[in-house]
Amino acid sequence: QVQLVESGGGLVQAGGSLRLSCAASGSIFSINGMGWYRQAPGKQRELVAGITRGGTTNYASSVRGRFTISRENAKNTVYLQMNNLKPEDTAVYYCYGSAGPTYWGQGTQVTVSS
Repeated sequence: QVQLVESGGGLVQAGGSLRLSCAASGSIFSINGMGWYRQAPGKQRELVAGITRGGTTNYASSVRGRFTISRENAKNTVYLQMNNLKPEDTAVYYCYGSAGPTYWGQGTQVTVSS
């Protein structure tokens, strides 16, 4: 079992920044990929960014150049630095960890006002 705890969401004006954190505990040795999905009201959950244990990253085209994902393996933590936020980035952001099955955090709200 893997437990994921997110932090760092909140309310910010357009153009502002936030950093999300996701700390993993439990069977952390089994985790390979980690990252973030988001779900806006009335929309499907979508991948925002992912990173492998080796540091390979991938991003949704809508956030590339504005968001940066990083990972601190020693702390079993993944981060999402979000810059130049836009109102369309408003969503609940979910951390995931792939360890055979996929585990999810509880979600953290990000609201960007115009």
